[in-house]
Amino acid sequence: MSSVPTMLVPTFDRAVFAHRGLPTQAPENTMESFALAVDKGATWLETDVDILSDGTPVIIHDSTLDRTTDRSGSFYTLIAEDLTTIDAGSWYGEEFAGARLPLLSEFVDFLNERGVNANVEIKQNEQGAERTILLVDAVAKELSRLDPGVQVIVSSFGQPLLMKFHERHPEYAIGVLYETAALYDDWRSVLELCGATYIHPEDSGLTAAKVRDYRAAGYGVNVWTVDDVDRAHQLFNWGCTGVFTNRSAALQHLA
Repeated sequence: MSSVPTMLVPTFDRAVFAHRGLPTQAPENTMESFALAVDKGATWLETDVDILSDGTPVIIHDSTLDRTTDRSGSFYTLIAEDLTTIDAGSWYGEEFAGARLPLLSEFVDFLNERGVNANVEIKQNEQGAERTILLVDAVAKELSRLDPGVQVIVSSFGQPLLMKFHERHPEYAIGVLYETAALYDDWRSVLELCGATYIHPEDSGLTAAKVRDYRAAGYGVNVWTVDDVDRAHQLFNWGCTGVFTNRSAALQHLA
């Protein structure tokens, strides 16, 4: 089981994780989206982080700029200063023109200022082991600035990445992300090797029996991505500890 000290394991029962902020009402993974989610009651945020060429952790889901900014191509060649010229809001709506790709440092500052918690998903960096370890250490350095009352989970689909993160920074709670098609019977072994406290399975194909197995093994179960209120209610009744949702404002009353 996890070697994370009990005092550092987040404590919650029915968490509603605002997935990339509130992307149904603001451009995902922007400070505008995070602020709106919190203004509408979110106490847990979810975001994604990768690394720029200068070693700065940046908030973005994709490995390219194409889908969520006015630029195209990889961001791996950029430095933090370059982000000031990239518009991450106009694609969503004119009222969000000028929104920027945030740095992880800005996100951490926001968590401290608003007193909210976060799941930080480390993306599967595409530049090799050296850059991945740089990303792991840069993320841990920023998270070390969180106020004592702010809770955090570090998650990823990259199991080797999580193993390395836990090896180098065992003070953080770990959540292993799974697509249903990749969730094999060795899940217990993988979670133990990653030092995990949580399993984050895809909603599709999840059953009450599987949730019981995960909980019986001692793991919290946080499910992605759940936008239907009735389904979220069912998952909580099964014993799930959290759901990731694009509609946090609509599901917040379940927390």
